[in-house]
Amino acid sequence: MQPILQQSRPVSYSHTTITELMMPHHANFEGRVHAGILLSLMDKVAFTCASRHAGNYCVTATVEEIEFTFPVKVGDLVTVTGSVNYVGQTSLIVGIRVDAQDIRSKEEKHTNTGYFHMVAKDPSGKAAPVPQLLLETPEELRHFYEAIVRKDARTAMRTKIIKDLDNYTIDQVLERLRRERCKIGFDINSITSI
Repeated sequence: MQPILQQSRPVSYSHTTITELMMPHHANFEGRVHAGILLSLMDKVAFTCASRHAGNYCVTATVEEIEFTFPVKVGDLVTVTGSVNYVGQTSLIVGIRVDAQDIRSKEEKHTNTGYFHMVAKDPSGKAAPVPQLLLETPEELRHFYEAIVRKDARTAMRTKIIKDLDNYTIDQVLERLRRERCKIGFDINSITSI
């Protein structure tokens, strides 16, 4: 048998779909499903995809770019689909798609997409290596490359934020804040940096 890092698993190996009926206890005062309910379903699918691929339990490290395009209503059937889009040494990026269907009208709508960055853990809680991802279609290749671009952009943004915070003076920060909707409720002279 090959060592785990030599093995590869296709995207289809860990592809996961769940469907759940949205009930009144999932909703807010207007009958719309709470975002937290949808995030929980998305996280379950991300965990399942990542853990299947890794052969170990996985934990959520970050969640990226979740936009709620359309509301989900009580009575809708929600389908959450996930696939491993990218693997690193011990990490995975799982793409998640959420669709809602009105049972009576049969109308379906894509409500949101998100990307869950997961880390595989061994039984002692340490990061564990994951198998390579076997890309079998042009779409899977595109998803893998898109995940690399997203990962690089996230790293660049983090670096820029740190650099900008280190290089701004208090006067520059205050000048910028004058254009924002905030009020400073402490003695600004008491700080030397942000």
